[in-house]
Amino acid sequence: MRFGLMLITALLSMPALATMQTVTLSIPGMTCSACPITIKLALNKMDGVSQVDVSYPDREAVVTFDDTLTSVEALTEATANAGYPSTLKPSNASREFPE
Repeated sequence: MRFGLMLITALLSMPALATMQTVTLSIPGMTCSACPITIKLALNKMDGVSQVDVSYPDREAVVTFDDTLTSVEALTEATANAGYPSTLKPSNASREFPE
């Protein structure tokens, strides 16, 4: 009985489970092969971002993040503050990373 009460108390005191999201940001302002480095650094500084894959040829960034810690709006603001305005890519807005 005591164990059950402790288990319930522990479960109720845990924060809500995070929801990981993966989005693709369109970043048309990339003009050279060094641009992805700046964009990746800016996105990786964001709380909740767990993975970033930036493609210069595709002019896009695929970002996996915890939606309880950040948002798409905050991600696009981070790229804009780094000098590369971005928008959520409407088609194929999320993609899985290869393992």
